[in-house]
Amino acid sequence: VDRLTTERYGIPSILLMENAANAVARVVIEKLGGSVVDKEVIVLCGMGNNGGDGAAIARLLADAGATVCVEIFGTVAETSGDVRINFDRLSSLPGITVKEMRAELDDYGVSEWIARSDYDYADVVVDALFGTGLTRPLGEFYAEQADILERWRNSHGGRPLIVSVDLPSGLRADASELIGPSFRADVTVTFTAPKAGNVLAGAAGFNGELVIAEIGSPLDLLDEQPSQVYLTESEDVLEWLVASKFTDISYKNTRGHSLVIAGSENYSGAAVLAGNAAMRSGVGLVTVVTPSSSKESVTSRVLPEVMVRGASETENGAISEAAFDEISDLLEKAGSIGIGCGLLQDASTKAFLEKVIESRSQPVIVDADGLNLLSPWQANWPPAHAGGSDIILTPHEGEFMRLLGTDDKDVIKDRVAAVRDFAVKNNVILVLKGERVLIGSTDGRVVVNPTGNSGLGKAGNGDTLAGIVAGFVAQAGRFEIDIFETVVAAVYVAGMAGDIAEKKYGKRVMTASDVRECLTDVFAGLEKN
Repeated sequence: VDRLTTERYGIPSILLMENAANAVARVVIEKLGGSVVDKEVIVLCGMGNNGGDGAAIARLLADAGATVCVEIFGTVAETSGDVRINFDRLSSLPGITVKEMRAELDDYGVSEWIARSDYDYADVVVDALFGTGLTRPLGEFYAEQADILERWRNSHGGRPLIVSVDLPSGLRADASELIGPSFRADVTVTFTAPKAGNVLAGAAGFNGELVIAEIGSPLDLLDEQPSQVYLTESEDVLEWLVASKFTDISYKNTRGHSLVIAGSENYSGAAVLAGNAAMRSGVGLVTVVTPSSSKESVTSRVLPEVMVRGASETENGAISEAAFDEISDLLEKAGSIGIGCGLLQDASTKAFLEKVIESRSQPVIVDADGLNLLSPWQANWPPAHAGGSDIILTPHEGEFMRLLGTDDKDVIKDRVAAVRDFAVKNNVILVLKGERVLIGSTDGRVVVNPTGNSGLGKAGNGDTLAGIVAGFVAQAGRFEIDIFETVVAAVYVAGMAGDIAEKKYGKRVMTASDVRECLTDVFAGLEKN
């Protein structure tokens, strides 16, 4: 895209580099409270374009009042093109010191130089060593430098702030797996669009906060790229909220009806969590169907606005196949069906579940034991209803492997490919939970969700997510919103609620119920925009 911006639109590459540097400088100034006057900045520069960005960043921060030390790992004379231009601009500027590290290393040797590394005076270290072109592990010197900086920060209260340019040095741009040691950034400023190494689980943990900066490349150049991997942004959710907004004539029947089939004698809480989460999603009506022996327990704990109906059950307290005819009126009226939370592994329950999916006239969200009952998933099963309603599966890693019929984790080592293959092959929307949730579409798109945290890895949060998705999907049917985009928005909102819960309560004590209640803050914040 950078190259095509210059070739097709005549925008000089040096201008793109300047725009990139401005974006990083703005972030540094913002993170230091709005001013870098009298602040000490170290800029670590490589010999390529990333180093050229670093030289331009150093100039901009010095212009803003910082004292800047530029350490180029090589010599200025060895640079060329735009990189050389930016280094040459530094030679006559006050407030900037340029150290050519090859000479320093020759004088001291690697071991002694590393031993002399001192970040005590620095407020910020800008990592502009290696950008998107790195395909092999960092050399020993750079790896040790990354380790020293990490240990220094751990023993000095997180100082200095580390800002990486485009990608933390040591990561491979197009892979989630680590290829070796890497710098760990507090903030990464990447340009034009995120790279896989910025957002996929594994590598993403080294990026810190991710800022995506536009530097002047036209949008049509992005649109024509072959990538089918996307990152959800808040704008995507705002569009969904606008499309499903409340109006003066809104009432319960215009907001959709979500049917949640969940719970069993020993797992009635799952039905409560899913039903309550659906009710908080903005849907007009929620009905929970649960085995008759669980009805009283569910009714006493669910929000009073949620309707509860008991249904026939097996001897062990699981919903039975006979319940299908008993709730036929609900199956016809509901705008979405969420099924599986707290169900038991029972042959009669499996038969009931299969009937619900095979006869559906609305999207069905299958979670938890519903997934286990249908594992291993049979290709193209069940057949699509004449209405073409979506099937949405929400497994965690273990459930996904059971759907695949394997215990070999290498099968899902490439999570993006595994999600895409399964969704396309089986004509389903797949939500693979875990660090950085992935959402796969039937057309091959895979969306990475950036919200959420490890505090969500507790009992009940899967039920809460299933309820939120069911509530969103029921609304989408009323407003004719694309179901895949709806699932993407629901997952993002659920993760945001988890992030707010973390800030309010901390990962150690936050619960699924806390996450549900934080939906209030999420919607308030988004709708303010």
